[in-house]
Amino acid sequence: MPVAKTHLSLNVADLDRSVAWYEAFFGQAAHKRRPGYANFDIESPGLKLALNQGASEGRGPLNHLGILVPTKEEVFAAGERLTTAGLKPVPEREVECCYAIQEKVWVRDPDGNQWEVYALLDDQLDVEAASCGCGDSASVCCQGETAQACC
Repeated sequence: MPVAKTHLSLNVADLDRSVAWYEAFFGQAAHKRRPGYANFDIESPGLKLALNQGASEGRGPLNHLGILVPTKEEVFAAGERLTTAGLKPVPEREVECCYAIQEKVWVRDPDGNQWEVYALLDDQLDVEAASCGCGDSASVCCQGETAQACC
């Protein structure tokens, strides 16, 4: 049975160099490579790591954080829980982002860090050059509330 995984999205200056480093660190190849984007899907420890080539815009290397859940129903449940808690989630339904089709909900923590709870509806591994959905790099696309504005 699939379990939730921690998701980290990092901005990197040199994607090729970072991919090579993380392949050595994890001892496995990247799960997906696209222009300006790569990700790793690690089983143990449960981690989904995304690397986005580009400037960090003064916030350091952290792009956003999240939790990958197995089903869109779990995304809906998280959205309801976050709404009940007064955290003002921003949903994205069947959005094309980070070279995949996803169901997600976004919130910001008290320090402005973006968190997403998301499910992969189609990982698009067989798609040669899928867009991130905004006509720009994945790092521009996958930024929660910003993604809605650019799409």
